[in-house]
Amino acid sequence: MKNRTANSPSAEPTAENLAGVLKSVVENGADVGFCQDPDADRLAVIDQSGRYLGEEYTLAMCVDHALRHHKGPIAANCATSRMSEDLAQRYGVPFVRSAVGEANVVDAMRSSKAVFGGEGNGGPIDPRVGYVRDSFVGMALLLDAMAERKMKIGQLADELPHYEIVKTKCPLPAERLPAALDALEKRFSDAKASRLDGLRLDWPGRWLLVRGSNTEPIVRAIAESPTAAEAVDLCNAAAKVLAECS
Repeated sequence: MKNRTANSPSAEPTAENLAGVLKSVVENGADVGFCQDPDADRLAVIDQSGRYLGEEYTLAMCVDHALRHHKGPIAANCATSRMSEDLAQRYGVPFVRSAVGEANVVDAMRSSKAVFGGEGNGGPIDPRVGYVRDSFVGMALLLDAMAERKMKIGQLADELPHYEIVKTKCPLPAERLPAALDALEKRFSDAKASRLDGLRLDWPGRWLLVRGSNTEPIVRAIAESPTAAEAVDLCNAAAKVLAECS
């Protein structure tokens, strides 16, 4: 099995920044491409055809492999794709959400005795190795899954529940954030609301998270749905409410 590990010159292992690596995976006949950020706590994956699977798939594929071997609770932050939550339901194990941040995920993992956890930015956390995000753990687990099941990385990804995630940001003074979140919760009263970290609104098969930035006068909105158009619509609807509150 061939594989290639690469570091993007940019701190963000996004599809745009890794265009050259996508091409290189195909040109070299690699079975998988692994791309890290500089401190190696995030892992993005490229399949054998040069398809950018990204970081959300990293955690979900690792969760699936972990649960095939050891059933137990799974923990992830509230900004992570619901793929991992769906997998926990598939295997009949608890799923625990935390606030955004590695330390918060670790606290949730420890309190729930989770067998695996992480963040959707490509940060898997395996308690057997250590309570930190570790891209090398992700590489090892995915290579093990490929070898054990005799499947290509793209096939492993295609087995997962499919969603589209969209991330946006809107200007909003910090002092207006509490009123804005109240307005959003009122606007989307048909959703299940959580104030664990900002405001998360859940519907069957889709969700919206709105959080204030700790460093800028902006609000970040993340939406996930079965289609990109639906996720964009959620972000646009949130932006309209936020604009009315600014």
